[in-house]
Parts: sequence; structure tokens; C-alpha cells
Amino acid sequence: MENSYDLVVIGSGPAGQKGAICAAKLRKKVAIVDRGARLGGVSLHTGTIPSKTLREAILYLSGFRQRSFYGSDYVLQEIISMPDLSRRVTKVREHELEVVRNQLRRNGVAVLEGSARFTGPKALSVETPEGSRTIKAENVLIACGTRPARHPDIPCDGKCIFDSDQLIALDVEMPRSAIVVGAGVIGLEYASMLTALNIKATVVDQRPTLLDFVDREIIDALTYHMRVRKTIFRLGEQVKSVSVDAGRVVARLESDKTLSADALFYTVGRQANTDQLDLPAAGLNADARGRVAVDHQFRTAVPHIFAAGDAIGFPALASTSMEQGRRASLAMFGRSDLAQELPLPYGIYTIPEISMVGRTEQELTAGKVRYEVGIARYEELAKSQILGDHSGLLKLVFDPDSLKLLGVHCIGERAAEIIHIGQAVMAFGGTIEYFRDAVFNYPTMAEAFKVAALDGLNKLG
Repeated sequence: MENSYDLVVIGSGPAGQKGAICAAKLRKKVAIVDRGARLGGVSLHTGTIPSKTLREAILYLSGFRQRSFYGSDYVLQEIISMPDLSRRVTKVREHELEVVRNQLRRNGVAVLEGSARFTGPKALSVETPEGSRTIKAENVLIACGTRPARHPDIPCDGKCIFDSDQLIALDVEMPRSAIVVGAGVIGLEYASMLTALNIKATVVDQRPTLLDFVDREIIDALTYHMRVRKTIFRLGEQVKSVSVDAGRVVARLESDKTLSADALFYTVGRQANTDQLDLPAAGLNADARGRVAVDHQFRTAVPHIFAAGDAIGFPALASTSMEQGRRASLAMFGRSDLAQELPLPYGIYTIPEISMVGRTEQELTAGKVRYEVGIARYEELAKSQILGDHSGLLKLVFDPDSLKLLGVHCIGERAAEIIHIGQAVMAFGGTIEYFRDAVFNYPTMAEAFKVAALDGLNKLG
């Protein structure tokens, strides 16, 4: 069995997969180390794939997308249980797991089942089902992913108090009400899914505002839609303690308020799994959340050790993690000149979904940059009427002099899909005149770009 590799990747999630495959295509000898049951990482087992599949199952079985046609009480299935939802999750996860296995196999990447830890800068011990073995690595990519952050005073028992991973594996009766602690991306995604099932949700967060990196108008629209579905927001509040009383979860806040519900979901960030790697043995350390510092090439303080994905922190998206892993491999083997910096899109799978690329109005205002805005409202689009989404919007932010596109922000059906049109135009330094002059298939959601561009140009006089 091989014991020496050009690259050893710790973790097989999106960053690890793409980093390993990129290096293999450069004719390097590559191994991925991960626990066998976790091949594909958090993204495949408890994160991106399961949560987005769960969202689609909820939208389908609840009849949510059809309510504008058939009334607000319309449902496809009267009683929706977790097994109803998890069947779809299981099917998708099994298929994607096979895709991951096949890709690694085709590219000649060795998969070592076990848990890795450093025993030196270029040496790792791998605990396998058969025992321990030592492997040597000329380069290492840390892509070990994360786990839900826990609080000692909030016991996530998997029965009525859950972290984000436990929610996916929920096998108890669906609650009628829930408290969601944490209004980050994960918390808002799950809160909006719960409300789509007519589960009353109260969202608690110590920050006074939601998702500061997202355009304020988009966030205002999201909170409006969630409030219509009876979501209560308790912002600027912190949970002091949580207990269970007669089957009900009771959360006491620092402000002395008391909240009560059938279930509580604790979604206050993630903790990187780097604490399991013995980083000091390699000459590295991590911050309180386990995140490893890297430079623009994803190189750590130890030159031959790189890190990517959730282990390095924000934005911690599967999409960005894939590209970080690939670029890390290019950099470690002297090919980083091929990795051009391009604008990164963000997809937030709330209901309704949000997507963005480029700068927000608040960023431009803070930087004293002149801009103008063009907006397309979904109620103007024939395709949105066909789909049943009358309340979304797409916003183009652009330079009023050069007409160069500075940012695109969208909320509504298929937002995360159509954002890539704006991303491409931004990447090539395009202007909103492209949208004005281009012919879009009709009817499509992409037509929103043309409507928004015309709206923006009309404002210039």
C-alpha cells in the first residue's frame, strides 16, 4: 500500500474533491483521507445537498408554489411527516455519493478510510478500521469541513432541541411551533422551510440586523414574506438558558423574555473540525472557531500546507469551496497563474430564495461610489406569472457614467439560477447595455435582466 503522496487531502467535501481531482489531472499522486461513511463531506451528508433537497420536498408536498393559483390553503398532501421528506433526501444523497466515488476513481485518487492527524509537517497518522498507518505528503490540503457549533447551556438532544445536522435526521413528529436560535444563512433557511409547512417560527439572534452582506432591500423583502407566514423575529436578543418543561422547550432570553415552543433549533454558526488534526504538530494553529488563516492562494503559514472550504471561514459555501480547492491545487503545483479572480455569486436558499453577485448599495454608499439602480419586479414578467411567483424582484446596480455593471441582487423563484447571467457580464467588464440589446427567450425569468436594464437606463434621462 502506498505511503507517500504528492498531495494528501484531509476531507472529501467540495473543497477536498475538487482539490484532489485538480492535482490528479496535473499527473500528481493524490490521496484523500476521510471517514468512509462521510465520503462527500458535510455538504453531501448533512449540509448543502440534504438541506436543499429537503427544501424542494417541502415546496412540493406543501403545494407552496401553487398557492397563488389555488388559494393560500392549498396543499398537495394534508399531513407531511419527516419520512415523507427524507425519502427524497435519501434518493438524491445516494446518487450524489455514487457520483463522488466515480469521479475520484476515474481520476486515480486514492481514498483512505479513516481519521487523519499530523505527526509532523509532512507526516500524518491515519486511524483506519484496520489500525493506524503513517503516510507522507509533499503537500497537504486541509478541507476537513465543520460541525454545528454547540453551547454548553443548550443541550441538543435530538428529540426536541436540535442542531442543524440533527434536523436533517429528524425522526420525530413534526412540531407545530419552533424557536430558531441564530439568524445566519442556515437559521433563516430552516426557519423559512418551517413556515412553508405552516409551523410557527420565532427567530432569535443577538445581532440587530439580518445578513449584513446582503442588499437591504432584498432582506426587507425576505423578512416581509416570512412575517406574512407568521414568523416572529427577536433581534438584538440573546438566549440565556434552555429547558424542557412538560414536553415544551422553554428559552429564556437575557432581556428576561420567555419563549415556548414544541422544538428549538440551534443554528449559531459552525465549528471547524481542525481541532481533530493536531495542527501544532505541523506548526499551525487555528482560531476559536477552528478556522485556519490562509493567503490569497490558500496557503497557510506552513508553505506546503494549504486550506480551503469551511475550514477557512466565510463565505463557507459549497460553490466557493469547490473553486478554493481547485485554486489551492493549482497554486501548490506552480499553476496559480491560470486562476483568474472572478466575481463570486452567493445563493441563499430561503423561501423565497436569494442570490447576489457584486457590490450592494450600502457598500457603494459607504465607499462614496456613484451608482444607479434598475429594477425588474416579477409581477411584470410573464414567466413569473406562469410559475406563480408575483412578488420577487431583480436589481441591477450600475455606474451611471460608464454603465458598467457593479452588482446584481435577486429574490424570488430561480434567483440562484439567473444570477449567473449577471455574473458573466460582470466578469467580462460588461455594461447594462448588453441586457438592453440582447434577445432573451420569452417567456423566461432571464428576461428580468432586460426589464431591469431598461428601467435603469430610463432613470438617466
